[in-house]
Amino acid sequence: WTRGTATFMLLGDTCTRSCGFCAVTTGRPGPPDPEEPRHVAEVSRRLGLSFVVVTSVARDDLQDGGAAQFAATVRAIHELNAGAQVEVLVPDFKTSRESIRTVVESQPTVFNHNLETVERLSKQVRVQARYHRSLDVLRIAKELGQPVTKTGIMLGLGETEAEVLTLMRDARAAGCDILTIGQYLQPTKQHLPVVEFVHPDRFKALEEAGYTLGFKAVYSGPLVRSSYHAELSARRVTEVAA
Repeated sequence: WTRGTATFMLLGDTCTRSCGFCAVTTGRPGPPDPEEPRHVAEVSRRLGLSFVVVTSVARDDLQDGGAAQFAATVRAIHELNAGAQVEVLVPDFKTSRESIRTVVESQPTVFNHNLETVERLSKQVRVQARYHRSLDVLRIAKELGQPVTKTGIMLGLGETEAEVLTLMRDARAAGCDILTIGQYLQPTKQHLPVVEFVHPDRFKALEEAGYTLGFKAVYSGPLVRSSYHAELSARRVTEVAA
């Protein structure tokens, strides 16, 4: 907060998916609020935010998966809070190239889509998602001209070291620039259990491996989350590019 950063969730508080790690309610969400993009932008301006993270629930009920709402919000922030950078953390849009294009063309600073876990565990952890579909989202965003892309994963779900390194290589092959790695924490007894609390030394080793593989910014630690130091990672990538 002291860094002038905050995260906003678009498109309501009800998700059309039921991921095993997530505490967001699953159900039938209401229609998008056409005033939401401007409201978010106005709040970001009033709070004096210099870096805004915009995410959403999954909206498989919408033809574009909510892409237009993301794009409208990014544009509204650019208009009403000029100079603020924006990171979008998007669902997979069922790998719709047009939905991804809609978001990319609104010119977010960072395009983030989380892989969440390794390929073997992906179907269990993200029931309605697919590992290679998520890789395709990152790859397509780069192909469409997105300068900076980002992904995040959780440890402690039963993955092996070798599987994590394979995921990291896959993400780099998709052009991903920024990686966050954090510890999975079980939100309720109804969600997937924690298989392992990973030692901080392993997080540190994976951070080093990430830089070796070519990521431009890596944040890896038990308390790291997707938007952890979002503004710093974006700045680091910009400095590397310069």
